[in-house]
Amino acid sequence: MAFLAMGFADAVGPFVGLAKNEFHLSNAAASLTPFVGLGIFGLLSIPAGVFQSRHGKKLVLILGLSVALLGMLIASVGLSSFPLFLSTIVLLGAGAALLQVAGNPLMRDVSAEGKFARNLSLAQFVKAIGSLSGPLLPVIAARYFGASWKVIFPIYSVALIVTLLAAGTLRLPAGEKTTTAATLRSCLGLLRNPFILAMTCGIFLYVGAEVSVSAGIPLVLKERFGLEISRVGLLGTGIFFLALTTGRFCGGLILNWVKPAPFLVATCVLSLAGLGAIFVPVGSVAAMGFFLTGLGFANIFPLIFSTALEHMPERGNEISGLLVTAIVGGAVLPLMMGVVADHSSVRASLCVPIAAILYVFVLSLLELRTARPGNTQAATA
Repeated sequence: MAFLAMGFADAVGPFVGLAKNEFHLSNAAASLTPFVGLGIFGLLSIPAGVFQSRHGKKLVLILGLSVALLGMLIASVGLSSFPLFLSTIVLLGAGAALLQVAGNPLMRDVSAEGKFARNLSLAQFVKAIGSLSGPLLPVIAARYFGASWKVIFPIYSVALIVTLLAAGTLRLPAGEKTTTAATLRSCLGLLRNPFILAMTCGIFLYVGAEVSVSAGIPLVLKERFGLEISRVGLLGTGIFFLALTTGRFCGGLILNWVKPAPFLVATCVLSLAGLGAIFVPVGSVAAMGFFLTGLGFANIFPLIFSTALEHMPERGNEISGLLVTAIVGGAVLPLMMGVVADHSSVRASLCVPIAAILYVFVLSLLELRTARPGNTQAATA
């Protein structure tokens, strides 16, 4: 349920097009939605990891749910201006940041040896269901009930209340894996490790690419095919998130037999193929591109995250805080994409996520090389 609630923050992508129409914004101004929603990850995540090392994951989990619920309750009362909308997004992002810091290492605590990557992919599958609600609920509300897209906020509020009540009964396993106490210096000091630095950059660029694509799909459909965002355009994003959901479930199964390193290479290749298909000026091919991109993106985050945590499990709180901080990429890259779109075209702005995934692809090839038998010395280094 906590991973499901994490997915609500991914609605900041679909909210770009909705906010642009609702408040009559430019592409760059609308991109402030993911900027503030995911930018808060950069401020909160490392302090949350330090706090968590002293007070435990359960408290951080409950705090995250409470902060996100406050944001949804404010939005449920009414959104009269764009600044008020941004404040709601900040609280939702802050709650999700705390949930990410607590939830990902907690999944390691309850995973059997060698099954962390698989279990985290399955948890991300549940998170993707929450992500899928972002583009689908506004479309369903508009098309079938004639309701505003803002109905999503009271629905999220109810879900968060239920999750918060359930979290209060959470009992951690007696054999919970513990890590050393973290400090701000020890967290930032991990960046001197080339492996951790590379993985942190990978998370930064991947999350930026995912949010950029989810935010850009409705704009692509409107620019190239003239589709209305609130009623039809978000269906493209729905296809993308449906593929994310499907891919994460399948990834959890595939990782029973395939090692994380080669699987990461395969997902990057599929991602690049999907992004390339979006450029084809045929609606059906573009839709297939949305789906292939979602399938490729599906397991990149859990693969990078689990690989980094398994590299230094005794520093789990610090690494979790550092990697979740890198989710701030979801704020930076969409803003860059919005600037490119305003000065060129929405289609040209897709080069931003393509460049990000190319970095992850190179990273996956290097990880594959060090993970091969006989390269244990290189992997250790």
